Amino acid sequence: MASDPDSCIPGPLKDFVFDLHDCVCTSQIHSEQVTLYSGTFRELTSKYFAQGPWPSPQSIASECSNDTLFLALYKELTHRHLHSVSRPQVQDRIDGWHVYRNLFDLILASSEDASRKPFYLLPEWCFDILHEFVYQFQGFCQFRTSNYANACKHKEKSNASKELPNHLKDALDVLGQNRDAWAVETVLFYLHRLVNVGSNNKSLGFRYLAHFATVTLARLECLLGDYHASLEALTPLLEVSNETILTIESLEEDGSSKKFTTLELVQSVFAARLSMSYHSAVSYLMLRRYKDAARVLSEQCVYMQRSLFSGAYLRQQNSHNRKSKDSSNNFMEQYQKLFDRMVALLAILVHACPYTVPTVTDSILRVVREKHGKQWNKIEAGEEGYEDLFIFACPKFICPAVPDYAQAQQSTGGAVASPQDSYKLQVKHFMNEMAAQPSFRKLRSYMKLYTSISVSKLAAFNDVPQEDEFLPLLLSYKHKMRQLEQTIEGSPKLLDGTLGTALDIHYYIHNDMVHVDEAEKQRGFENYFLAQIHQNEEVRKDVEGISIKI
Repeated sequence: MASDPDSCIPGPLKDFVFDLHDCVCTSQIHSEQVTLYSGTFRELTSKYFAQGPWPSPQSIASECSNDTLFLALYKELTHRHLHSVSRPQVQDRIDGWHVYRNLFDLILASSEDASRKPFYLLPEWCFDILHEFVYQFQGFCQFRTSNYANACKHKEKSNASKELPNHLKDALDVLGQNRDAWAVETVLFYLHRLVNVGSNNKSLGFRYLAHFATVTLARLECLLGDYHASLEALTPLLEVSNETILTIESLEEDGSSKKFTTLELVQSVFAARLSMSYHSAVSYLMLRRYKDAARVLSEQCVYMQRSLFSGAYLRQQNSHNRKSKDSSNNFMEQYQKLFDRMVALLAILVHACPYTVPTVTDSILRVVREKHGKQWNKIEAGEEGYEDLFIFACPKFICPAVPDYAQAQQSTGGAVASPQDSYKLQVKHFMNEMAAQPSFRKLRSYMKLYTSISVSKLAAFNDVPQEDEFLPLLLSYKHKMRQLEQTIEGSPKLLDGTLGTALDIHYYIHNDMVHVDEAEKQRGFENYFLAQIHQNEEVRKDVEGISIKI
């Protein structure tokens, strides 16, 4: 092929564009769109455009009757591919912003055009578009802050005597000319509008976009450090979680139909399910709702352990999407990393709040101990362990503020900022919460040995010489472990809950005596039997693998 992808359009690519346009805008046959989006696109990419761009929308416009909305979808799909196989420069990132703005503007406009036939997109396709939108916004914020910080540092080191390197100067010039690109208020506007429009539209394409926009919005708010807003963003989805959706598969030739609840539909896209669980758990952790965070993480880790790592889910994906072996390996590697991060979050929760242990299954607890037992030992020895775990497990927080690019190029330079300032701020906030944990754990270990003990004696055990200095510690421990917990299963408002305690002991002070009553232990018989069944299954597999020759 020629170096210009527009110079010679392969026949299979023309057929692909024609068929995909038909599936999106005309026939809307679900199974064909699955084959084209998940299979044919990857095959053509691997064969013709493995390391380069696809042909431009103008070059294939005749294959889709110059449909502007479909051409915008095609542009986003091919831009996403190019972004994944190349190292995007500043102009590539600006172009990506215009790609998504154009697409969302056309989608929102089509919602008000009664003459246009509604489009249909796969749930996976809808989530991929929105997930990539926030991913590129995150990357742009990091790129912008990094270039500004590098320019400031260069001026500071050279005492303003040297000009900026050309690549830095060019990048700052382009960023300064496009200050509105990837503005956080506009990114939030599009996500909120998609949620609102889809909630009031009966078309499946709009409804799918609305449901996955809530998941993406929750992720974005978490990355910005607004944990209340992150949990609140999921409310529109959870309020209709039990509504039944008759999928487009009802239009298949055999007349079959599939009905999902809204939540089942979202969870059928594995990446969306992971994103929703992970970011809501991080938000719960940062809001000091340890029991809710542990519940969410434990449920997701168990699901991944049973379906993903058993191979059942991967076999289903391979047969359904016809992924290559390399693609399958990348899939497993990506989700293994996220599984490890969720396990690290559980290690923090189980150690900082032992009352969460009953909410975590034995199999996951074993994984937590195997992976992070050493960090627990470091914490018990008085060393830092929580920070290492959180740094490994937390998302890459971003700063959406637009810096003063002109100041960075002046002789005095700007205020030296670090591209990791937002990330470090969230780590600092977390460590402030964890700062008292060593004292609390020591206090708890002594109280579990007694049913009653004098305040002075308990203070001496905790190396606090004065009772007046020790009483605030007792009160602080109770206050820190008093938190909201969701008690109504399936409640659409994740921020609601009943105020309770996350302590596994109950204590009170009366006449200078601390009276301790250990919480009632819930014996989980089902966990024991499930573990035995699992072990029996492993033995059976080993026996079946033994070859016997007679």
